[in-house]
Amino acid sequence: MRRRQFLALLGSMAIGSPADVVAQKPDRVRRIGVLMPLTAGDALRAKIFTQALQDLGWTEGQNTRIEYRWPGGDIEQIQSLAKELVGSRPDVLVGFGQAPTAALQQATRTIPIVFAMSPDPVAGGARSKPEA
Repeated sequence: MRRRQFLALLGSMAIGSPADVVAQKPDRVRRIGVLMPLTAGDALRAKIFTQALQDLGWTEGQNTRIEYRWPGGDIEQIQSLAKELVGSRPDVLVGFGQAPTAALQQATRTIPIVFAMSPDPVAGGARSKPEA
């Protein structure tokens, strides 16, 4: 009987106790770059976005920092601010609408992009692979 107890103890030490298996706490603030085709005065969507993130446990100033860019509807400004956001090296990019999503995809292939309010980003100019 002692042999079985010894083997059970040895096996549990190899696996580890449940107390050893704990979710990791974020060790740094995650940066989110957001490109909205609105003006800074139309902050309702930003407020809704921030609240939705907070509901998921991502709180501005604690474990996330959100950088917004507000180009309005100007396509040249959208492209310029997309490049600026990519240059700030966020952990993830968010494009609201077809033009911002396409501009973000044209500006980077390495930073993950999440899009909203874009029914078909591919038809809007976004491509899944960079052109040769």
